[in-house]
Amino acid sequence: MQAIYAGLPFPWNLAMKLTNVMFAMLAGLATRDMPEPAHDFPLHGTWTLVAADKILPGGERARDYGEQPKGRLIVDTQGRYSLQILKSERPRFATDSKADGSADEFKSAVMGSSTHYGTIAIDEAAGQLVFSIEGSSFPNWERTVQRRQYQLQGNELSYQVPPRADGSIPISVWRQLD
Repeated sequence: MQAIYAGLPFPWNLAMKLTNVMFAMLAGLATRDMPEPAHDFPLHGTWTLVAADKILPGGERARDYGEQPKGRLIVDTQGRYSLQILKSERPRFATDSKADGSADEFKSAVMGSSTHYGTIAIDEAAGQLVFSIEGSSFPNWERTVQRRQYQLQGNELSYQVPPRADGSIPISVWRQLD
């Protein structure tokens, strides 16, 4: 360092040294005052659907989205999520135009899927996931907050949706991929 300043006249030599010291001090202060890195949301990652079942009023467990439901739940580090559940056995439309589907095709498509996105939080005291739903394939869920009892064991997440009008209780089970 001394060699760089050696050829400069005395005041410039000193000014350059003081400027470098000042920048080093400011950098240290800026680093000191930086907030701690935010902790990742505990459920962040990509999840694949293992089961989409329901508990019937008599206590029996039954398939709700067919024998091999498909689904993906993606949660970012801030708790923003996107969720899709699809019944594998949904019949294809007779034409390649969604707009030309029959009433039965539309019903099958709607009843064989559940999608929504928004933010998710954990209420540890109540043992609940709190979904703040921004958009949903079921319009009545948009701009609602829904609470669901959950369990997280290792890389498996399961939660119960509130009971339906028929008394059945949907259960979703997810396995974390990453």
